[in-house]
Amino acid sequence: MKWFWYASPQTFYPLAGRIARWSALGAAVLAVCGLYIGFFVAPTDAQQGEAYRIIFIHVPAAWMSMFIYVVMAVWSALCLALNTRLSGMMAAALAPTGALFTFIALWTGSLWGKPTWGTYWVWDARLTSELILLFLYLGFIALRASIDDPRRADRAAAVLAVVGVVNVPIIYYSVQWWNTLHQGASVSLTRAPSMAATMLTGMLVMALAFWLYAIAVSMVRVRCIIRERGE
Repeated sequence: MKWFWYASPQTFYPLAGRIARWSALGAAVLAVCGLYIGFFVAPTDAQQGEAYRIIFIHVPAAWMSMFIYVVMAVWSALCLALNTRLSGMMAAALAPTGALFTFIALWTGSLWGKPTWGTYWVWDARLTSELILLFLYLGFIALRASIDDPRRADRAAAVLAVVGVVNVPIIYYSVQWWNTLHQGASVSLTRAPSMAATMLTGMLVMALAFWLYAIAVSMVRVRCIIRERGE
């Protein structure tokens, strides 16, 4: 495949449309499967009862909030290093979806916190750093909107995205670095998962559904940006 051929907005535009269609279809199918597994197949948790089922939305959303920001920062770094038009557009297209998943993670986390912690919010290291991530997304979007010249807006927002990426490892490792109320990771690459196989399957299927959804809406959004700029 001629990767550099698709670096141009004009040639990437039709490819983005095809990616969006197939990703949206895959996201819909996987979301139905994941929700069915999570709400009807997975067993009831011995300690938290039915309230734990919010993890099938909360955990994948939290994963995606961090993953999308890293991808946005990579596109931003390419924008700064190579001064490519499509890189800035892709970063701009990803930001609203990343902000959405961050909000969902915070919202579902607060709903989960009420029955388990007795409160909707505490200034816990994990929660606070995730809230900062939402502010970074919103700051990125606001900074781009405040500059009329699209190329200058891309570069200014790119600097913020690259600097802000330091918050992602802080979110991930916060439960290890500080004494927090937030539970540790149930899924890790270095040890076996501490949950039933059906629970893990439901979470992973939902994570893949969210990932495909992010791809689909980002492709649609970047096509809109390309058309707005007339490129």
